[in-house]
Amino acid sequence: MLDFIAGPLGKFLYWIYTGVNNYGLALIVFTIIVRTALVPLTLKQYKSTAEMQKVQPLLQEIQRKYANDKEKLNQETMKLYQEHNINPAGGCLPLLIQMPILFALWQVISRPLKFMLGLTEDNLAKLAAQANATGQYKEIDTITYFMKNGMGDQVGNLNMFFPGHGGINLGSTPTLDFGQLMSDPSKFLVLILPLLAVLTTFLTVRMSMPKKSNDKEKDKAANPMGNSLLFISPLMTLIFSMQFPVGMSLYWFVGNLFSMAQQYYVNKYVLKKKEVVTK
Repeated sequence: MLDFIAGPLGKFLYWIYTGVNNYGLALIVFTIIVRTALVPLTLKQYKSTAEMQKVQPLLQEIQRKYANDKEKLNQETMKLYQEHNINPAGGCLPLLIQMPILFALWQVISRPLKFMLGLTEDNLAKLAAQANATGQYKEIDTITYFMKNGMGDQVGNLNMFFPGHGGINLGSTPTLDFGQLMSDPSKFLVLILPLLAVLTTFLTVRMSMPKKSNDKEKDKAANPMGNSLLFISPLMTLIFSMQFPVGMSLYWFVGNLFSMAQQYYVNKYVLKKKEVVTK
């Protein structure tokens, strides 16, 4: 579906891989490059979000005042945004850009032989048949088979273990099935990255929330969603992490660390510390 994005991303990831000779490290470098390229847009998003939080009390007052006059409500809302130079959609662009990258990267990690090595469907079918690989992530199973049997040259010697042999297979899918975990203890190791992704998602959201004051009404106005995102975002990360190859969890984990560092910088050096705007 996103082959036109996954193709170039796969080639770029493979180019990094050939330089560092480590799949996990290549994913880390790839993540840092992507997130760095998005810094200007992300900074704009942070500023827009901060400004929106500041005017929430005024916005809620307008909503109460013109609850029965939709046209006037829209006019006053737009007037408020213009007075404070706020673009309501200013925080959406980074997310809109990252979502296609995210799902294209899932394709790359799921099908590295196609998108990283550029193998044709005929060659992929022959290799999969030789490895007796089936299922959604058969390219991962194909790579594992050939690497284990000393025929890695047929799959580009693509070593998907991180940080090295005996580590986490970044192409494997996490599971919470107790039977599978007990029969293959290495699957416990695979759970580390999803858990780290969930934890850092929680911390990232927590850092982005406005600081609490002694005024509960102002706090509620500045953060109308309360703590819901603090738990919804990690939950969504957990759900997706358990469905995708664990390489995606590494991408989320590193991306979250980058976001935390970026948020710290923004809070300390970019955003001016002002109280919530009130009349």
